[in-house]
Amino acid sequence: MPQLTALDAQFLHFETATNIANIAGLAILDGDLNRADLQALLEQRLPYVPALRRKLAPVPLGLDHPYWMQEDDLDLDYHVREIGLPPPGDDRQLADQISRLHARRLDRRRPLWEIYLIHGLTGGRMGLYTKIHHAAVDGIGGADVLAALLDTSPEPVRPLTVLPDAALPERDAPPPGAAEMLVRGLARLAGNPAYAVRFAARALPHLDEIPVVSWIPGSGFVSGLARKLAGTGEAPELPALPAPKTPFSGPVSEHRRFAFVSLPLEEIKQVRKAFGVTVNDVVMTVCAGALRRWLAVHGGIPRQPLVAGVPFSLRAVGVEGAGNQVAIMTAPLAVHIDDPVARLHQVQHAMQRIKDRFALAPARWLREFSESMPAALMGLASRSAFGLVGQTAPPINVAISNVPGPQFPLYVCGARLLTHYPVSVITDVSGGINITAFSYDGSLDIGVITDREMVPDAWELTVHLQDALDELRNAEASLPQ
Repeated sequence: MPQLTALDAQFLHFETATNIANIAGLAILDGDLNRADLQALLEQRLPYVPALRRKLAPVPLGLDHPYWMQEDDLDLDYHVREIGLPPPGDDRQLADQISRLHARRLDRRRPLWEIYLIHGLTGGRMGLYTKIHHAAVDGIGGADVLAALLDTSPEPVRPLTVLPDAALPERDAPPPGAAEMLVRGLARLAGNPAYAVRFAARALPHLDEIPVVSWIPGSGFVSGLARKLAGTGEAPELPALPAPKTPFSGPVSEHRRFAFVSLPLEEIKQVRKAFGVTVNDVVMTVCAGALRRWLAVHGGIPRQPLVAGVPFSLRAVGVEGAGNQVAIMTAPLAVHIDDPVARLHQVQHAMQRIKDRFALAPARWLREFSESMPAALMGLASRSAFGLVGQTAPPINVAISNVPGPQFPLYVCGARLLTHYPVSVITDVSGGINITAFSYDGSLDIGVITDREMVPDAWELTVHLQDALDELRNAEASLPQ
């Protein structure tokens, strides 16, 4: 049975009443879906989705990171719930409900996920909200969990009825007993000084990638010298990015606001083609334009770029396994530039530098830093660090992510998936806005989660996202033919 990595455990430890580590998705379905059919589908698919069958097995005295243990008596009546919206059942009512559900912590005595069927939407639609803890999966792993419920035709595939027992995934082995957990925990504790020394040595070439540390004068010089001495070759320099103060910087509250919007993927691709950039460059620029418009009304546009936290999957560079395989890079977001085309090219330049750097040496400092910390102290250290950094010098203004998805229709128990909006995480350190996009079947589905005290109306940002895309389309239309 796998043990949580130090990075997985970080997502457990930093949680407080205000910092919640749930990642989720809101699927809008065309048609009626009942709870019994969904539970029957889950019953069949569960053997193929380990994250849904596992719960935490803590180590005595908290001396080491918890283990996963298989839940043999999974209570689907607890995990699969249904609620109804009062009339008229519009999108704003749905988003308000998701805001409340997303702010609730998951019960750590059970497998760390919940699914809500939401009835009463207008137009014969229904919602399917799937929530799972970030300690169990990262963004890519979360998409895999959702994929377990999806089919490519209205007729569900029933794998357990067609596959022999020998083809089923192996059952998880039980976690170690309490005595063995303690022995392993003490051994890890004894080895932590060596972990810390190794981390310090490995971190030197990456000091200019680490938020806050990169602001220290000379960090870029030290990083470059360490890379030169290690013989890793030249790497693109990264700018020092002190995050400007904004109305959505600093510690978040207990309350969330959620809103969503779908943009035509074809329009984004037309902008991409016209200006010779990537789809991700266009998405980042649309986000920059939306934030610029919001800031113009609420507090003023800063004279320098915002700092965006952009997650990169390490799975794409050969790192396999369960849990979190993710790195966070920071990128300047050119909200200070008025011209949309100049803003787009500035974003393209910044993202290209980051991709070049990431391709040369993937940013694993977050995982290695987590491994260097004693497990017994990680909880207190994580919460203290989050509180201190969030109050004094938040390194990130906004989190932005763009996840490519399938470009063909999918179904859940025969009901067609119309749209799928990500619902992500905000924290004291990452700022009070998270914008996550998922491309599906010809549209870019964007979920915006905000802190209610900082950004009371998340729908305002969705309007600005559409306006920012229109701005780029108008610039494209004015190009010489």
